[in-house]
Amino acid sequence: MLDSLLRIIALTIKEFLAVLKDPKSRISLFAPPIIQCLIFGYAASYDLNHVPYAVLDQDHSRASRMLLAKLDGSGVFERVADLNRASDIKPWIDDARALLVIQIGQNFERELMNGQTTTVQLIADGRNSNTAATASGYVSSVVAAFNAEIRASKGEPRAAVTVVNRVWYNPNLESRWFMVPGMIATLTMLQTLLLTSMSVAREYEQGTFDQLLVTPFHPSEIMAGKAIPSWIIGMIQATLVLIVAQFWFRIPFAGSFLTLYACLGMYLMATIGIGLLVSSISATMQQAMLYNFVIVMPFILLSGLMTPISTMPPFFQTLTLANPLRYAIHFVQRIYLENAGLDLLISDLWPLLLMGVSTLSLASWMFRHRFT
Repeated sequence: MLDSLLRIIALTIKEFLAVLKDPKSRISLFAPPIIQCLIFGYAASYDLNHVPYAVLDQDHSRASRMLLAKLDGSGVFERVADLNRASDIKPWIDDARALLVIQIGQNFERELMNGQTTTVQLIADGRNSNTAATASGYVSSVVAAFNAEIRASKGEPRAAVTVVNRVWYNPNLESRWFMVPGMIATLTMLQTLLLTSMSVAREYEQGTFDQLLVTPFHPSEIMAGKAIPSWIIGMIQATLVLIVAQFWFRIPFAGSFLTLYACLGMYLMATIGIGLLVSSISATMQQAMLYNFVIVMPFILLSGLMTPISTMPPFFQTLTLANPLRYAIHFVQRIYLENAGLDLLISDLWPLLLMGVSTLSLASWMFRHRFT
């Protein structure tokens, strides 16, 4: 037992030296997760901070100016044009110079003062449906505030039923709070899977795999010696992204670090098992990299990070059940934002445990086959 442990430690040190001896390799392992986290944190955002809009105000009244002032003062909307005719609307939308056009009828103020229901037409560029829907929601909230102010100025009672929104876990509804914790799992998978999948292929290309055949190493010891360095590096990369999330983006961590790292450890075993399986069937590093790219893209698309799994067709929802990244993103976000404990994460952890055991067992069998 002790001899086996010493052999695994020796092989682990060898793997670390092989990975870290090149300065460029060291930079490529630890710099990309930080850079990618910063890029995703700023670029991959669903929040709207700048909405260009045009106005066709046919009333030119005090009430219409009050409504537009609320839009201009919101910090989100920027008025880029005051139109004179209805025919001017189409060019502004077609050329994407304005995301929205607001048309106010000529009887807007008179109908308001008479207690009648009046309408404001909102024309949105539907080529980007998500952006248009979000911007329309912003306009609706501004109009609701304007309605409340008009009712108060006329001495009318407030509505009998009002809705008070209270958002848990993300009070400001910042998409960055959802995206960046998910990147802890995603970026860790990208680097770990690439590193593990190329380990045996590197031995083949460098001609050192034949040397392993004449050593007293058992196939399971070789697999352990190649898995442990990747596991440690994956933990370090996850820690780097976690530091960026907390100290750069200032996203408060509500959960337990012990719970987070315990779950990440189980997730990394499943990821490393897939990487070793890919590595065992790859003859060159180029093949391993190609297989890695083929696997990674479906993993990310079917993880729920970009689009909710519930909106996918039933067939693809079933495919996500075999995706370790799906479970990892879910438990990282729940631990990070909700302070979820292990008892609430069983539904995410047992599939990862099953994937880890099955992939590592199959990879061990493949290694044993290569040695015989």
